[in-house]
Amino acid sequence: MRGLAKFVMTGRKQAFLAVILLGLVPIAYFLNPVIVGLIMLRKGTQEAAYVLAWAILPVAGWAVLGDPVPLIMLIGISGLAYLLRVTESWEFTLLAAIVIGVCVEIYLRVQPTVLDVIFLQLDEYLATNNVQGLELEQLRDVLTSFLGAMYMFLAIVLLMLSRWMQAALYNPGGFQKEFHGLRIEKNVALLLLGLMLLANFGVFVPESWVLYLILPLMFSGLALIHAVVARKKLSTMWLTALYAFLMLPVVAQLLVLLALVDSWYNFRARIQNPV
Repeated sequence: MRGLAKFVMTGRKQAFLAVILLGLVPIAYFLNPVIVGLIMLRKGTQEAAYVLAWAILPVAGWAVLGDPVPLIMLIGISGLAYLLRVTESWEFTLLAAIVIGVCVEIYLRVQPTVLDVIFLQLDEYLATNNVQGLELEQLRDVLTSFLGAMYMFLAIVLLMLSRWMQAALYNPGGFQKEFHGLRIEKNVALLLLGLMLLANFGVFVPESWVLYLILPLMFSGLALIHAVVARKKLSTMWLTALYAFLMLPVVAQLLVLLALVDSWYNFRARIQNPV
């Protein structure tokens, strides 16, 4: 990745070539917004706009063929990079990333045929195995929001990749320091917590949108654990174990709880570096 970053930062033509070629390849097209984000963070809006215009061309082709998600991700992550550059706040940027997940969910609801194949197979499976009591419409709502949350998660990770590439070239170690300091402040934590409570009761916020609301807190919890491991010089096996079990609901819930408590107590400020 460092080699790719060095190549695209060599000049405008190299950046144009990279986003066009990567945009034509499935899966690899998700590196398009990483390149645009890197240029946005390093060189600013004007230079990023030129690269974005070329990056849109191949992913617009995918949208015409019926897959607009790469285009949503490109525009969304470019916007997040702009916000991060202007505000220098990961907290605000993580909250803004919710918009990307919601946009993907809206697309999936407007074009339900994307999920129809999955649920057609699921319906046949349930009928064959005589499974009762499963509300497919409710499951569809949850799955739609889950997919939106997965793309929101991916957008944040790709933006962090852009920031890491920038640090690798121009500020070694800068991203690690920045990530370790990522923290959700008390007022924002209260807002997220309040919205999650409303969602649980189906008031104002759809119940399935809890998935979007917990992601900023999850990243805050991950940043805290990374910071503790680094400051205490603990084995990286702690981080390996964390990511190995991250998909377990109880681990995700503990991370969210940890981030909420950290919003009040700021554990980083209380932890002393080892002598």
